[in-house]
Parts: sequence; C-alpha cells; structure tokens
Amino acid sequence: MSASVFVRIAVFVSGGGTNLQALIDAQNSGIIKSGEITLVVSNKPDAYALERAKKAGIKTTVIEKNGDASRFESDIIKALEENKTDIIVLAGFMCILSEAFTSKYENRILNVHPSLIPSFCGEGFYGLRVHKAALDYGVKVTGATVHFVNEIPDGGKIILQKAVNVL
Repeated sequence: MSASVFVRIAVFVSGGGTNLQALIDAQNSGIIKSGEITLVVSNKPDAYALERAKKAGIKTTVIEKNGDASRFESDIIKALEENKTDIIVLAGFMCILSEAFTSKYENRILNVHPSLIPSFCGEGFYGLRVHKAALDYGVKVTGATVHFVNEIPDGGKIILQKAVNVL
C-alpha cells in the first residue's frame, strides 16, 4: 500500500470569502481528503474572508498590491515558500497574476470561474459582472468552470465544468 499524498493548500481571497467557507466546510466534513488549507492570502486587509479563516484556525496574511506588481508577487511567493504551499486556489481573488508567477506554479493554481468557459470570461469578467453579462445575453444555461490558471485571464486548461439552467 502506498502512502497517501498530502498537499498544503493556500487560498487567495479579496472579499467575503463564501468560496473559502465552502472549502473550509469541505475540509471539515472530510470531502477534502488529501490536503489541508494551511494559509489564506488576501490583497485586502478588510476582507471578511480573513475572519472566516481565523475562525477556522487557518493562518492568514495580507499582502497589498499598492501599485508595485512585481513586489506584490514576490511577497506572495515568500509567504507561499515559508508555508511550503503545494496548491493555490483562487477564491474570489480580484488580481490578475503575471506570467512569471503563473509559470512558477504551473498546473498548481486553480480557479473557479462563474460561467462555462469560453463564455463570459477573460479580463473584466469576474464576480457579478459575469452573471449580469449572461443574463443580459439571455442564455438559458450557464454554470461554473474549474480551471488551471495561466497568464491569460480564464485561459488555462479546463478541469471540470457544471451546467445549470437559468430560471
């Protein structure tokens, strides 16, 4: 019998943290079996997601962009390396990561996009903007896409999609 793989997960957030809470709940209920959320990184010091993480006993750090993208990303990399992070999950993280960053963590950054890529995706399509665009267009089916992150916003390889009817 081989030893099971255990990965250290960092979750990047910018806001309320409902996706983070879903991940915490999945971890607590045993749905996440071979990993643990060990770090939550936010670019916003007032993100409620930080409170959710603290309540769950998860280490947090705030790294603000402040106009210097390369310093911002190098500070994130330092935090990830100190944490020995294996996988990064973007959960409502409202920053575009550079090619240098995404290539350093190739096939190790996951994002959940609130549409069926390639529809309603790319730069400028995030959060409620995606849902508004889908409704304005009149689609009858929408959904969510889990994908790897690369240098192109919402351009990484699709891992999983789930369709839902627009009622």
